[in-house]
Amino acid sequence: MINFFKIIVFIPLYNLLVWLTAILPGADLGLAIILLTILVKIVIFPLYKTSVMTQIKMKAVEGELKAIKEQNKDNLPEQSRLTMELYKKEKINPFSSFLVLLIQIPIIISLFYVFRQSFTIDINLVYSFITIPNHINTIFLGFVKLTVSHNYALAFLTGVTQYLQVTLSLPKREKNKSSDKKEVSFGQDLAKSMDFQMRYAMPVMTAVIAFTLPAAISLYWVTSNVFSAIYEVVVIKKIKDQDAVLRAPKASN
Repeated sequence: MINFFKIIVFIPLYNLLVWLTAILPGADLGLAIILLTILVKIVIFPLYKTSVMTQIKMKAVEGELKAIKEQNKDNLPEQSRLTMELYKKEKINPFSSFLVLLIQIPIIISLFYVFRQSFTIDINLVYSFITIPNHINTIFLGFVKLTVSHNYALAFLTGVTQYLQVTLSLPKREKNKSSDKKEVSFGQDLAKSMDFQMRYAMPVMTAVIAFTLPAAISLYWVTSNVFSAIYEVVVIKKIKDQDAVLRAPKASN
């Protein structure tokens, strides 16, 4: 498994980073990380699109979900069973939104191994057709040491941009209007808990983790979050608007 991870994820990313560093003016490692992040985000964009389409489908079946809840409000196991059947029928994977986050974990782990001590090129890992730079500038913007951990500014930016990205990607949570706690289903409680953890707990945890890692990884994280936020505002919003037009009832003649 370790060899598979090394061959499929770590070494290709390592070589791509070395190549980008070599072709950039001044062998700027910070700019290379930003470009690497953007390229990775472009590659995994189909997953973003799948996640958005899942959100749209969830919105479309809200009426059916509400009917299931009302008809089985005293039978939570049956309510859960029918809900899962509806998801299966409509080909909805409620966990698809997490795939975008999970797929980045191997990338972050790879970057951690690259920067865990200092960025020194291991020629044994570099492909024969990759040009190795003679010198690497590891000081981003003239003062950010990318190979050093405990960078307060980048850790804070990581948490803030994570919050921004998650807030833009998650649908607005509707408040429960019922005053009867018995009417609140297990699914609603779970959704509320997950929403809180994704929206608030995760950004805080991300900032804490980023503080303990080399600044290079924080720079990757910040760039990734900002790029994802731009996706949500520009590209994903357009997809949602187009779907809304298609689903809108046609005016009668």
